[in-house]
Amino acid sequence: MDTFSKNFSLEGKVALVTGAAYGIGFAIAEAFSKAGAKIAFNCRSQKHLDKALADYKAKGIDAKGYIADCTDEGQVKDLIAKIEKELGTIDILVNNAGIIKRIPMLEMSVADFRQVVDIDLNAPFIVSKAVIPGMIKKGHGKIINICSMMSELGRETVSAYAAAKGGLKMLTRNICSEFGAANIQCNGIGPGYIATPQTAPLRQRQADGSRHPFDSFIISKTPAGRWGTPEDLMGPAVFLASDASDFVNGHILYVDGGILAYIGKQP
Repeated sequence: MDTFSKNFSLEGKVALVTGAAYGIGFAIAEAFSKAGAKIAFNCRSQKHLDKALADYKAKGIDAKGYIADCTDEGQVKDLIAKIEKELGTIDILVNNAGIIKRIPMLEMSVADFRQVVDIDLNAPFIVSKAVIPGMIKKGHGKIINICSMMSELGRETVSAYAAAKGGLKMLTRNICSEFGAANIQCNGIGPGYIATPQTAPLRQRQADGSRHPFDSFIISKTPAGRWGTPEDLMGPAVFLASDASDFVNGHILYVDGGILAYIGKQP
């Protein structure tokens, strides 16, 4: 392998992708595996873990799965210790696990708001804090936070999600600021509207066969004229996990088909 190609290789690297049972996390883990990395992921239940392990096996990926709640610092410390024992020190962390609750702000309970922030913002802090000491000791590390369009934009019904993802953008920049000198690069990927099980309700055809109104809205706002796919995130993720991005730090790479660059069509 020539030097240039080697910069994009993840051969021999250990990658932890949180919540990578399906969707975006699964696609990123698959991409890392194809680039040569050893894959670890977590789920919060045995049922989801078993299903995910079967899906990875079907793809020919030898992934290690663990049960752990990323909002629980004790469980996370145990998770990292197990991965280090079985695979080695973590080189790449992807903070992917997240939830969204589409509830108008005045109808949203404080408990629901806190749960979204706990999973989407506090958990990346907890997991990053657990892996950074090993990265410092090893002399390098890559952290990729899965941000969102809502790291930049607001929208009705997603107050908690937007607050958490906006906070995650700034956590990304702060990890860069604190640990850049330790040769740790922390960047974010901000997916646009991606066709996953989580967004499936927004793409369901109406009874008359027409598009869901939100589906039509997204298509009209996206210069690419389509929803993204999990596969669209594979290349950007491998780049940010590889040596090719060693001088890219504190950056949010929006993979959105051009939405943030576009004012929209004139009515």
